[in-house]
Amino acid sequence: MGLPTNVLQTVQTYQRSELAYLTNLFAFIGTANKKFKDFENLEANLGDTVTFDLPPRYTTTNSLVATFQDSQQRVQSLTVDKAVNTAYAFSAQQFVFNVRDYMERFGKSAVYEIGSQVEADIASTIVDNTYRFYGDGVTAINSYGQLATALSYFRNYGAAKDSVRGYLSDIAVPAIVNSGLSQFVPDRNEEIANSWQLGKFSNCDWYQSNFLPLHVSGTVGNGSTSTIQTLTVVSTNDPTGANITQITCTCDGTLSGSADAIKANDVGYFVDQATASLNVRYLTFIGHKTSANSVQIRATADAGASGTTVVLSVSPALVAVANQNQNITSNIIAGMKIKMMPTHRAGLIVSGDALYLAMPRLPEEIPFPTANESDVDSGVSMRMYYGSLFGQNQRGFVHDIIWGKTLVPEYSMRILFPATV
Repeated sequence: MGLPTNVLQTVQTYQRSELAYLTNLFAFIGTANKKFKDFENLEANLGDTVTFDLPPRYTTTNSLVATFQDSQQRVQSLTVDKAVNTAYAFSAQQFVFNVRDYMERFGKSAVYEIGSQVEADIASTIVDNTYRFYGDGVTAINSYGQLATALSYFRNYGAAKDSVRGYLSDIAVPAIVNSGLSQFVPDRNEEIANSWQLGKFSNCDWYQSNFLPLHVSGTVGNGSTSTIQTLTVVSTNDPTGANITQITCTCDGTLSGSADAIKANDVGYFVDQATASLNVRYLTFIGHKTSANSVQIRATADAGASGTTVVLSVSPALVAVANQNQNITSNIIAGMKIKMMPTHRAGLIVSGDALYLAMPRLPEEIPFPTANESDVDSGVSMRMYYGSLFGQNQRGFVHDIIWGKTLVPEYSMRILFPATV
């Protein structure tokens, strides 16, 4: 392996400029639940998985006569399936005359680059897991009132009361703050005016990120009119309503044969109509009572239109049968309509520390000097090792990390910002 081409200054010494790094907003790494950060302090490998429990679900009976029901242990897995490294090398001459006293700067640049990759990957859990959402991807989210409304629907469905966090587009934050300054709330306004940060609002800690994922929707969601964006239900894969995971629909004729009618992680909702039997609501997650939330779904797979027919694979499974897993007020029937959302930038509301991040320690790279450290700025933990190629006049440095992440769907809700934000 040849020595990389390094662009180093051919002057007698480097002089540090003390320029600050152009760092990113590490909101997700810093606030994610790191309960499984070290897999109970054991060294782990790429592909290792830890499984954790979700609260069981039950129903009640209006009687003193006990009706025993099955107990279902619900679990979710977190798999360490990601790895990145940043490596660089120097000759002995380069190291002695140009680099040795400058290694901290090279190292920090490598750490920030790796941290940014991890941050963006954690943010991707938003589109991969959320099925509930607030916003339409077109209307700007630019006020405290909208944040309060989003939180109201989030809690109306059922939400953990602790560790409620919201992640917003950094570009949207100034307009939201500006909307608050016009309200007569002197103490809060003084704080946000001085910091230009949202901080805590409506018992939710708000963060901003420049790494919110951009979800590109299919041709249905990106249709030019509301009619094109709307699907009409024909049938489901379970007419009994016990476990609906696929819905066959008709789409607008202008999309006939479209190969990209639906893209995985598209989101949509069931539209209210004049006929009451064609309307459906989510039940509260605990208590199984009718909520104010329209039934919202996430597409789990790409789907093309066969003529004007498209089969929508959905999450969560829709259950109309009365049991502990029932989550909708009535069965999904022909004639119901589903409106799909356009391309958007995806923010997040989550509670109960349900966004998990694991960064297990990597083993020592014997016989090379090795260290596992955490970066105070990004919060990322990684390994660093270095060594020389015998007789090749090459000294190499490697920073690397493995990690895994997961987001519990029922504890979270997507915020749909316009794609340009």
